[in-house]
Amino acid sequence: MAHVIAIRAGHDNLSYLHPCGGNRALVIDPGDAAAVLHGLREHGLSPAAILLTHHHWDHVGGVMELRSGARCQVIGVDRSLIPASDRTVTGGEELTLDRTRVEVIPTPGHTRTSASYYVRPQAEEPGAVYTGDTLFVGGCGRLLECDADTMWQSLQRLAALPPQTLVYCGHDYTLENYEFAVSVVPDSRRFQERLAEVQKAIEYGQLTVPSTIIQERATNIFLLAGDPRIKTALDMPEAEPHEVFAELRRRKDLFG
Repeated sequence: MAHVIAIRAGHDNLSYLHPCGGNRALVIDPGDAAAVLHGLREHGLSPAAILLTHHHWDHVGGVMELRSGARCQVIGVDRSLIPASDRTVTGGEELTLDRTRVEVIPTPGHTRTSASYYVRPQAEEPGAVYTGDTLFVGGCGRLLECDADTMWQSLQRLAALPPQTLVYCGHDYTLENYEFAVSVVPDSRRFQERLAEVQKAIEYGQLTVPSTIIQERATNIFLLAGDPRIKTALDMPEAEPHEVFAELRRRKDLFG
């Protein structure tokens, strides 16, 4: 798969350039036009299309400037809230952008119309999924426009992707996410080990993104809401996974 370029904007916001043939790239969630334009120039790329996972300003703030300069297609999820969109997707569509096939996965929860973009594998390389503020490394987004059950179902769609799929999310919240997991289940070796890995990466100035679907299935506490050890830690042994997830999300909102 083409080398994905992560672009930091501000403290933890992430945009991405996904090369898609020649000197062109898909631009995902350009919150800061200046940062994205710098990345495009540095790598000799031009936008083939702009993909937006949801309407929040820290993900769409750079769209108008990029669109006016490159005249590329803007693919968004809510025309009323992202008026710069040339095309609105709701989930289930398959896009062909230059040489790249992209499946749109509906992932409401953080917002009502959030979507994720799954770039299908090429040759022997794994696919990649751009999850915005739905699935984070070790965590998930806040429930701003939907209920916990809706977000839980969205996370299950993402967890069902091929295990080696690379996960690119909209923010680097990984350290706090694993600090939270360890606070819930202090004796969990898997959470402790992942926290140590993340701390070391940060110490060396590295991003904690991407992860993989198989890693998230194994170590993301929000995807483990059906695990008896998590239920026991929350004193919810008989609860359904979506109920455990709701309690985890409630606690995370109050954490830190």
